[in-house]
Amino acid sequence: MASSVRIAGVGATAVGRLGRSAEELAETALDRALADAGMGRGDLQGLIAVPSLSNPTFMQAHQLATRMGLLPRRKMIVRTIDTGGAGPITSLGTARNMILSGWTDTVAVVASDAVLSMDRELFRARADDSVRGSGLPSPSIPHGYDRVAQWHMARHGVTREQLAMVPVLFSHFAARHPDAMCRRPFSVEDVLASPRVAPVTNVLECARRADGAAALVIASSSYVRRQLAKPLELCPAIVSTGEASGPLYPPAEIGEEMFSCERAAHIAFESAQLSVRDIDFFALYDCFPICFLRALEAVGCCPVGEAGRFVESAYRRLAATGRLAPEEFPFNTHGGLACFGAPWEVPAMYGVLEAVAQLTARAGAERQLSPKPRRALVYGNGGIFSASAVAILGDGVYGARGC
Repeated sequence: MASSVRIAGVGATAVGRLGRSAEELAETALDRALADAGMGRGDLQGLIAVPSLSNPTFMQAHQLATRMGLLPRRKMIVRTIDTGGAGPITSLGTARNMILSGWTDTVAVVASDAVLSMDRELFRARADDSVRGSGLPSPSIPHGYDRVAQWHMARHGVTREQLAMVPVLFSHFAARHPDAMCRRPFSVEDVLASPRVAPVTNVLECARRADGAAALVIASSSYVRRQLAKPLELCPAIVSTGEASGPLYPPAEIGEEMFSCERAAHIAFESAQLSVRDIDFFALYDCFPICFLRALEAVGCCPVGEAGRFVESAYRRLAATGRLAPEEFPFNTHGGLACFGAPWEVPAMYGVLEAVAQLTARAGAERQLSPKPRRALVYGNGGIFSASAVAILGDGVYGARGC
């Protein structure tokens, strides 16, 4: 194929309690991504946005495009995509397909929310309503993942301590990231002593509520060469994407058929003509520990049923030395959802931003893998294992078979 599709710019706001609306945060992140690409608003030909929980609006991407003066414009495609936490990766694949189809040369993807600034009870009500009909007690989403965690404990022997080790590992990475909300590492004892949210889920194992926004500017490699001063090697390629779907919430009888990450990863690997052995860095969704464990197995980092022991092995290395090098555990080096921060549907974007930083050797001395990774895999999960989207970034067979 004559032209690949590249991530030409990235931008983000701070993460925390920001006291600004989701739309304001989105506008800031998008302008920063455009500046990183060396572009202006007038250079955009497409915009994709994911919905916010704090400020839900009709046709959210159109609202933002109108606010920012991107519409009316003859050559402008605007789309809102809602696949929950998978939304940013779904949007990445959609942007890629728009460019490969010849519809546009440039597309921005933006996600934003302000859920930490929301009233706590309003947040709980809206979050519960997102899985309406599940019959799960409130808070419904943690209880849904908790049911799956209990199933894994019974079926695969995952232990309560292994689940707690997931946020412990990522808290050590988050403490090295200047923008992360978690500023000190956790211990297993800290996690297990934190307030219980569901039978086998405690507060420190939950995605951390936050305000924030992140944006990407996607462009064809020919556009980057022709129009931008930024070197192509600082613009990682979107090699392939894959998507799959499961039910909105766990069925009465949990079984393997409810999970979709395996299928999404298979599509992404097959499209790129690559395998897990070709991936150097992973940004895997970890809204709850069980989500990360399932993802490890789904993308092939360890055999099915072995993720708990895989995590424990990394934890034992950390416990023995007090420090884990990024090369020893090349996952979520920004800290993940529980430790970096989670503004509702934004967090998979932080995984993409960290992957771009790793691929371009800009993650900083404390987090950068050595040698610099050639390829990264990012995974976003929406609902309660309801939507899975996987993208492979970096080097590869660009668009060999399409998505």
